[in-house]
Amino acid sequence: MKTLLAILASVAVVTFTGCKPASSSHSHSHGGHHHEPPHGETAIDLGDEDAHLEFVHDAPAGKLTCYVLKPHMSGFQRIAQETIELTAQVAGKAAPLTLKAVANAATGEKPGDTSQFEAQADWLKAAMSFDVELKAINVRGKDYTALKFNIPKGAAPEAVKK
Repeated sequence: MKTLLAILASVAVVTFTGCKPASSSHSHSHGGHHHEPPHGETAIDLGDEDAHLEFVHDAPAGKLTCYVLKPHMSGFQRIAQETIELTAQVAGKAAPLTLKAVANAATGEKPGDTSQFEAQADWLKAAMSFDVELKAINVRGKDYTALKFNIPKGAAPEAVKK
């Protein structure tokens, strides 16, 4: 009977909080809630749950993808930017990287109205962990500048809102 009550209590907590339990080391935790990035990769909080970024590093392909997400990672958030500028620190040197907007015929997304950005670089094939500074991004009418974090460790950066 105690086991049944424990199971029912767990189900109730998950059902009524609207959040999934964290099952990945890449989950995002905020105010006692846990949110899973859709691809299970590096999640970055913008503001106080205003929005999120998820960075997916595909080392074999030498590719970095950024997904812009709604509050609580509840879905993809289209933005007007056509590029996202990053500077990574790789082997003690600055490595600029421009992620370009990705069009998706299935969702109707296009540069200037998309939630997905990608870049390719040879150094991404060998770098398994690197520090990044994202210069500026505007999501849901707010500017976030000089965001510093690590891929794959992530961080909840102090965002500058204008």
